[in-house]
Amino acid sequence: MLRRLGVETVEVRLPQHLEGLDGVILPGGESTTIVRLIDEYGLREPLRTFAEAGGALWGTCAGMIVLGRRVPDLDRPPLGLMDLTVRRNAFGRQIDSFEAWVEVRGMDGGPFPAVFIRAPRIEEVGPEVDVLATLDDGTMVAARQGSMLATAFHPELTDDTRFHRLFLELASGARTGARLAAGTS
Repeated sequence: MLRRLGVETVEVRLPQHLEGLDGVILPGGESTTIVRLIDEYGLREPLRTFAEAGGALWGTCAGMIVLGRRVPDLDRPPLGLMDLTVRRNAFGRQIDSFEAWVEVRGMDGGPFPAVFIRAPRIEEVGPEVDVLATLDDGTMVAARQGSMLATAFHPELTDDTRFHRLFLELASGARTGARLAAGTS
């Protein structure tokens, strides 16, 4: 999706791979595995430093769990960078995955086609967190805090580039040619 938007992407596996980046996407997948690998490869403090220095971070699905401050059912501490309480697998098992149209506050172009796969949900937010989208029942599924973005769904599985464009604005101040680290986005 980012390449489609003309953005150079790189994989981050080691702390030195963060050098010169404007933003990092923490992808979907398995949150306990992602946190374990972050610790195994020494990325916890470098990612915190990156965020404190104004680098943009976006967590999609499992990545949102990793960014959260409180994740009661995670067996390792998350990065704790966004003031969120996140519930893993909040909608059920893989078979309970679904798609929904969500209104995103401040995003033009109508509802966004959100794809939820074994998705988490945001249960609580701190005072500096801006909730961007909820499901019809009020369940929080997208939020922003400073230059950090979290989505419970997978925007990269659609043809809609609006969330990726929002992230590019956070990462580069709407510059073109930003360098980003991306997982599956």
